[in-house]
Amino acid sequence: MKILLTGSTGLVGTALAQELQRRGHTVCRLIRPGTSTEAIRSSQGFDVQWNPATGELGGAAVGADAVVNLAGASIAHGRWTAERKQLLRTSRVDTTRALVNALAKMSARPRVLVSASATGYYGNRGDELLTEDSAPGADFLGDLAKDWEAEAVKAEVLGIRVVRARFGVLLARHGGALPQIMRPFQFGLGGKIGNGLQWMSWIALEDAVAVLLFALENGHVTGPLNVVSPEPVTNAAFTKALAAVLHRPAFFPAPAFALRLVLGEMADALLLSSQRAVPAQLQKLNLRFQYPDLRAALTAVLAK
Repeated sequence: MKILLTGSTGLVGTALAQELQRRGHTVCRLIRPGTSTEAIRSSQGFDVQWNPATGELGGAAVGADAVVNLAGASIAHGRWTAERKQLLRTSRVDTTRALVNALAKMSARPRVLVSASATGYYGNRGDELLTEDSAPGADFLGDLAKDWEAEAVKAEVLGIRVVRARFGVLLARHGGALPQIMRPFQFGLGGKIGNGLQWMSWIALEDAVAVLLFALENGHVTGPLNVVSPEPVTNAAFTKALAAVLHRPAFFPAPAFALRLVLGEMADALLLSSQRAVPAQLQKLNLRFQYPDLRAALTAVLAK
């Protein structure tokens, strides 16, 4: 397959491009103006010029069989000022809209669009078990994910199969949330966040890539997919497992009030909210996870 890929310089994009190339697919990285040459060199595939502001898409995109849309500014990079929130929205909602509009102009369109979203779609839901049929939340991340997905779904009227990949917390040694979570543990200062009762829906990077490949290669896969392991855990349980794998104590909880003082709204949305999401659709489709167990996943990830 010839596959167009946005977000190719990110954690998931880089890993996905490597695996696609290993399998013999052609990866065309959609490169936006201003993307650093260092980031481009470190990612995998051929370059296709792509300007979301104008909708301009390079001619090398012609003949693509599939599109994977992973574009989006880091949700955890910096306090959520009004300007930062606008960037988070623009880099997701507006970019996806521009991408779908560009696909509409193609005479021969890709068969499938796999577009990123997040379990933040569900908002803070306590102990409620969340499947792909659960309603969206009403907070900033819930509204953002809902609008993000709505732009991707517009590709369906073009005859394109659309899969919305709702990612949970990605576990990887070299990127994502895990290195930041690990840092206090490495100094013996780790502990649960807040009361530790909030649920975390997580997935190992290798399993996340496997889900994206599964969605690309199987024509009957459509709609939303919770890209999470089948065993969500509370933050307290996650902390305990991580401490055990790192052989470090976990005696120093991070108080909620202190996190709110430092991070503001982002603390509630990313660290203190609870999403007990499960991969109901993937389980119906009999997808097997390489790392369904948290401790085994952490051991494997940190051994690399």
